[in-house]
Amino acid sequence: MRRFHQPVKRFFRSPKGLLTIVLGVLLALAVPFEGVGLVGPSLAGSVLAGAILDLFILRARKGRWEFPSGAVLTGMIVAMVLSSHEPWYVGTCTSAIAIVSKYVLRTKSANVFNPAALALVITFYLFHSGQSWWGALPEISPMALAVLFGAGVFMADRVNKMPMVLVFLGSYYVFFTVTAFTGNPGHVAEIFRAPDLHAVLYFAFFILTDPPTSPVKYREQIACALIVSVVAYVTFEWIGAAYYLLAGVLVGNVWEAWRRMSKGRRHKAEGRRTERAALAN
Repeated sequence: MRRFHQPVKRFFRSPKGLLTIVLGVLLALAVPFEGVGLVGPSLAGSVLAGAILDLFILRARKGRWEFPSGAVLTGMIVAMVLSSHEPWYVGTCTSAIAIVSKYVLRTKSANVFNPAALALVITFYLFHSGQSWWGALPEISPMALAVLFGAGVFMADRVNKMPMVLVFLGSYYVFFTVTAFTGNPGHVAEIFRAPDLHAVLYFAFFILTDPPTSPVKYREQIACALIVSVVAYVTFEWIGAAYYLLAGVLVGNVWEAWRRMSKGRRHKAEGRRTERAALAN
């Protein structure tokens, strides 16, 4: 029994385990309000499809059975972002695409894109799917916003990504505030109220800070956050696509993957130069 309890305790103390708990709390608040019959099939399809697919991929890659914790989180995020009125198969397909993308689009060290973000953009075009971000609690009482904010701050602090969150949110709202004062305020008014307010907080705390696809050092977090906010703002202003936040993080993911690969090549080049110098001496 102790052999079973110790791994479980370690998991729920890890960032993945803590995020599973946090998203579970948000779901516990959101699902009864949205209606179990409405969101239940999509949520179940998203989580089960991703988990089962990743379970067998991990078995094939590692030669042993391993709990697909990342896939469960991906499925939860996919379901919480998609419109609650989407058919169950949209969430199922989106989650499956997310898991496959994690293994296909990757560098030597990690996957390039946030799987949920990429899959949500892809299925936006495949199924013309809507995104209501119901999992961010936009339709519940104002206290729900406090719960979302508190849970988000807790997670951002645990993964050491608070500078990234603050810079993103600060620059994001500066851009839209300037637009409100210099242009048509009605055009950007939705950004400052539900559901967009809840969506951007959920995005900043739980998607932007994804450890495999976001920087570790503070200076790089700040640079990436600025890139994401600029792309999100431009996408909203020029295209008006529902996935403007996700477009921002995908460009930020590309920048981070490029930065990591460039850093790796520099280290290899420095190693070769050091080796040649040692041989010369």
